[in-house]
Amino acid sequence: MPSNQMGESYLQTLKSLSDRIVEAQKPIRILDAIKWSPSIRQQFFESGFKKAPQVDIEYYQKNCPLGFDPAAKKAEFYEIEREISKKLGQMNPVTQIMRRVCREYQMVVRMLEARGTPEFSYISQELYGSPSDAFHAGDPTLAELGEMMEMTLANLLKDSSMQESEKNLPAQYVVDELNSRLSSFFIGAGIRVMISDGIAADAAAGTDYIKIRNDALFNQQDVDVLEVHEGWVHLGTTLNGGSQPYCTFLSKGPPSATITQEGLAVLSEILTLRSGPTRLFKLINRVRAVTLAEDGATFNDVFHYLCEKGISEDESFTLAARVFRGSTPNLGPFAKDITYIKGFVLTYNFLRLAFARGKIDRLPMLFCGKIVLDDLASLHDLEEQGVITAPRYVPPFFQDLKGLAAWMSFSRFIGQLNFNQLEADYKHLL
Repeated sequence: MPSNQMGESYLQTLKSLSDRIVEAQKPIRILDAIKWSPSIRQQFFESGFKKAPQVDIEYYQKNCPLGFDPAAKKAEFYEIEREISKKLGQMNPVTQIMRRVCREYQMVVRMLEARGTPEFSYISQELYGSPSDAFHAGDPTLAELGEMMEMTLANLLKDSSMQESEKNLPAQYVVDELNSRLSSFFIGAGIRVMISDGIAADAAAGTDYIKIRNDALFNQQDVDVLEVHEGWVHLGTTLNGGSQPYCTFLSKGPPSATITQEGLAVLSEILTLRSGPTRLFKLINRVRAVTLAEDGATFNDVFHYLCEKGISEDESFTLAARVFRGSTPNLGPFAKDITYIKGFVLTYNFLRLAFARGKIDRLPMLFCGKIVLDDLASLHDLEEQGVITAPRYVPPFFQDLKGLAAWMSFSRFIGQLNFNQLEADYKHLL
């Protein structure tokens, strides 16, 4: 029913509880709580890549304070969840979404309490998934899908034309370029792109800003990818979620939303022709590194494996550190890095099905906030009821869907063809 028939009291209660989720999650900063200091890298390099990083429970407790009391934070989310059920009704779709968000944040707190122990990895795999997961019985696992793609990309990267250009653009150039591009897309949003020396990644999106690491170097393709990935998707969904009149919790992304977010961002890179084999090879290597760690490889094992694949020592350390952050050099992985490929597969298949069934009216809702793909039908209903609003900031190729529709239609058609037979048919040409 329309929101004006629900009653203003109900909607204000919904907003109040949504705001409480937003407020409660503020001190929870997963990546800050598990990051490794630059000294870890320095010591590893000085040892000739032999001595395992000195990271354990005490390291995290000393160097990465949580900034909140875990027991009190779990109790806070439990109380919010109870209030949601009591005041909004258990069978309400928005109730079910909000309760799941509360439970996920409780799991995140449990995960961060377990830093430096095997439980940290177990909980991260429960939240983000595992490379050994398959989408259906009999399907290839994520790890196996990664191996298939790795073979294709490795063949492509043998051709010099597939290599990326030199990274010689300084951070300030990227800041100026992205500020120019994104200010014309996010009109009136007051977004900022700024220099930062406190982030591990080359770039990271926040509430209304993107940070660029001060000492990082980029090429033009990196700038194009950042515009789409960090700008259009991550920053756009944050702003759209924050502008929701009642469901403000959509501006924040628990782990289940991360899967959709990263998948949508990678898919957007590819659909806009911003990505390339080197970029995708990096994402596949993340899956491979998590797989190795899950199978018992140590930090040193993963680092040397990546070096043997022709990846630079700096990049190999960065990739291996991403996998073992929050854990220790000889325990299981932090599973977040599989979300890029896992989310891509899920989002891509959803788009194919949506176009095949003519359900294109639901596609812009992918950008209404930090959503979970499984919630899309409920979010569509909530939009019709006036509980949530359509996204204001939608990437250009989603604003006019005709081109994407043609692309997806042929993708589904070609996907029915037998690739092994195609190889036989065209072998004489290649």
